[in-house]
Amino acid sequence: MTEQRIPTILFLCVHNAGRSQMGAAYARQLGGTRVIVYSAGTAPGETLNPAVVAAMAEVGLDITDQSPRALTSAMALESDVIITMGCGDACPVYPGKRYLDWALDDPKGQPVEVVRSIRDDVKQRVQLLLGELLD
Repeated sequence: MTEQRIPTILFLCVHNAGRSQMGAAYARQLGGTRVIVYSAGTAPGETLNPAVVAAMAEVGLDITDQSPRALTSAMALESDVIITMGCGDACPVYPGKRYLDWALDDPKGQPVEVVRSIRDDVKQRVQLLLGELLD
């Protein structure tokens, strides 16, 4: 029997304070030990978006232990799939990597009522991705 490699996912946006943090939290929750998850930004913010933290807490996911992180080449090179979220040309391209660009509204400055719909969209996309990677 051959040992199956654990897939690695990188969630990437500009500030790493909202969408990419939601994606990473869902991938960790739903994928467990079957996936390796990175979350980063090309220009990380100082803190997480409070509305994102609140929206995730509503569904039982506490992300207060996370903080915006800068993208490193090592993260990208180790990743099997790189999910970009609204960073356009700010996200570097690493040859040979699989990219998915998720067109999601930016939760920055949005009330939690708006962030909930973004959160739910992110969850659905993560579920589909994990279904593809882990089945």
